Amino acid sequence: MSIETTAAITAWTFVAECPIPDDVMPMLVQGEQPIAAYKTFRDSAVFTTKRLIVRDAQGMTGKKVEMYSLPYSSVNMWSSENAGTLDFNAELELWTRAGHIKIKVGKGVDVRKLDHLIAHVVLGAS
Repeated sequence: MSIETTAAITAWTFVAECPIPDDVMPMLVQGEQPIAAYKTFRDSAVFTTKRLIVRDAQGMTGKKVEMYSLPYSSVNMWSSENAGTLDFNAELELWTRAGHIKIKVGKGVDVRKLDHLIAHVVLGAS
């Protein structure tokens, strides 16, 4: 992941949980299963049993799509912060071998569910 990629991801806000996008399925390896997907304003992020796949639609029409893949083995540490009284967004941060990724989490998304999901896939917890 380049610095530009990390910068693009840090601008994202997970707005709501959404269906798994069809074009992610062919990317999955044998034994890999999608767990959850989250809609951003234009794109989506899919958590699988092995990695986070970020779908980045580009251009005016959004027909050009770039896919990023972050294996959970690259995650060194993470933090989550729920929204406060005056804050509208919670935050999720991942420290990875690729760099520091900061994602805003909108009111429609349970940040603690995301925290549990990351713990499950990174630590292999059940």
